[in-house]
Amino acid sequence: MEKTGGKGLSMARRLYTSRTLGLALGLLCVGAAMYPLDPAPWVWVLMLLNGILWPHVAYQWARRAKVPFHAEHRNILMDAFLGGFWVAAMQFNPLPTAATLSMMAMNNVAIGGLRFLLVGTIAQVLGIGIGWLIFTPLSIAQTTPLQLYACLPLLSLYPLALGWICFRQATTLGRHKRELLALSRTDSLTGLLNHGAWKDQLEVEFQRCQRQHRGGAVALIDIDHFKTINDTYGHVAGDIVLRQLSKILKQNLRAADLAGRYGGDEFCVILPDLPLASAAAAMDALRDRFATLGYEQNPALKVSLSIGLAAFNPAHTDATFWLNDADRALYEAKTTGRNRVICCGDGRPRRELLDPV
Repeated sequence: MEKTGGKGLSMARRLYTSRTLGLALGLLCVGAAMYPLDPAPWVWVLMLLNGILWPHVAYQWARRAKVPFHAEHRNILMDAFLGGFWVAAMQFNPLPTAATLSMMAMNNVAIGGLRFLLVGTIAQVLGIGIGWLIFTPLSIAQTTPLQLYACLPLLSLYPLALGWICFRQATTLGRHKRELLALSRTDSLTGLLNHGAWKDQLEVEFQRCQRQHRGGAVALIDIDHFKTINDTYGHVAGDIVLRQLSKILKQNLRAADLAGRYGGDEFCVILPDLPLASAAAAMDALRDRFATLGYEQNPALKVSLSIGLAAFNPAHTDATFWLNDADRALYEAKTTGRNRVICCGDGRPRRELLDPV
């Protein structure tokens, strides 16, 4: 219900502008066609109410309704009915009739497609029938030059306004789509790429290395004893640690590097065009900086990282093998004392602290 209500209010606000402009221009067009027919005073009053007051009444009706979307649809059908009514009242004057019906048809198609065009046409036919019973037109009025000029603003300005509204809506929808796509590829806690998005990028990088005969490295990063941190200091403290690591990754990696949250307390980094030794030095510096962080909420909290690194291997046929190399190096870092960087096939820590966690 809330989703429908939000959609309805957005629709009502969007149509308020187009309805106000369209009916004001339509009033000029219909008024010029009605003037030679010398209608009764009540017809002029109804015409003014429809052209000037109705857009505001329709907007307030939709805005205050329990289901604004449905109320706005009723407003549009009322627009169509009144449009048909004025067609009969004008004695089917060719140009004002064509301008009124075509502009309303364009509006209905833009709002609800062919289905709403059909429903709107039925409402117009009903309005024509009521108008026929009231005015009983005996002949088709001729369009005068004055009436032609009175119709030109409706024929030129209203399509321009409707096109601008549709353009803005399409732009907004496109921006929302891009935002949703970014959210679907981003880890909500850390702001880094999520598991699936990072693996997609790993496949892209693997293909690039094969195609261009370039190198690179992949790092898997694990926060040592993270479960103990959660159990001892609570999950809020654990989340702070995760966000701090993501912040350090963003601040210390190159623009070309791609960091992600692989899952839980495990992070991952793609380091394009970086030799293994340089990648190890970069990860070791990152490990050092993370280990020296202070946490105001829990001064006793100490953290460290185990990191596994693997260089691109041209012999591999799939990116999964590259990732497996890094995973084996990470396992070795964790089983040989933690708080260190291990390169695949190296078997020796890049640098080991005196007091490993």
